[in-house]
Amino acid sequence: MGQRIVIAGASGLIGTALRRALEERGDAVLSLVRREPDNAGDRRWDPASGSMDSAVLDGVDAVVCLSGAGIGDSRWTPAYKRHLLQSRVDSTGTLARAIAASGRPIRFVAGSAVGAYGNRGDEALDEDSSPGEGFLAELVRAWEAAAGPARESGAPVAHARTGIVLSRTGGAMGRVLPLARLGLAGPLGSGRQFWPWITLVDEVRALMHLIDRPDLVGPVNLVGPTPSRQRDLMQALGTALHRPAVLPAPAPALRLALGEFASDILGSQRVVGRVLVDSGFAHTHAQLGSAVSWLVGHQD
Repeated sequence: MGQRIVIAGASGLIGTALRRALEERGDAVLSLVRREPDNAGDRRWDPASGSMDSAVLDGVDAVVCLSGAGIGDSRWTPAYKRHLLQSRVDSTGTLARAIAASGRPIRFVAGSAVGAYGNRGDEALDEDSSPGEGFLAELVRAWEAAAGPARESGAPVAHARTGIVLSRTGGAMGRVLPLARLGLAGPLGSGRQFWPWITLVDEVRALMHLIDRPDLVGPVNLVGPTPSRQRDLMQALGTALHRPAVLPAPAPALRLALGEFASDILGSQRVVGRVLVDSGFAHTHAQLGSAVSWLVGHQD
């Protein structure tokens, strides 16, 4: 018998792939939507007002929250920063309160990000590392705190601190790949900064691992096991595509184009997923070479 799982954010890049994988293995998936439901698997909710029909959680084994405005979708104006924060706190808080009210210890896999650690240079970071500084670190603290009602009710809560998801069709690489195919993707700034990457394949597998392992609680870094410098990732991408990847994007130009968000693009996070690996998870793409080969379509 499969599990019954609720997903918030099921129409996004990760949520779409997760829903498909769960259904393929025999789980029943309910998607939370803000519009009027148009199929049997949709359930309406309004996280902005904190409202959701409590019956949605009847018989549910796990809840996954991937809902939130896109970090790189707009310049970080004060209004958009408030939107980034509120969209995450509202969705996570609504689900956490619903889980607490259910009276059952429903597994809660709450979306989070490696932005929790801030810009830390070459320092190796795992789940025991101290919190960082900056807007994203502050956002993650509030985001994870919003899951408090579920945690305090006795539900097992994992915070899936996701890194940079390598995908063929969306996310950060969705913008970079077309440029790379033209030979126009080079290092960003110095290129020495560590990027905590994970392929979409392993991101979905890791989320399913967390769903199935309610004993894993607290922060869990969802990243590949071999941290890479950004310039090495771009070089590997260029090599796989037989295109140059040497012209850097100057830091001042990035700051002019992206505003405050550029500081996080240029920042360094040498994050490792100790909890994930120690729990027995084996990455499909453990090395940068295999990850990039999959990314450009050289392997399934």
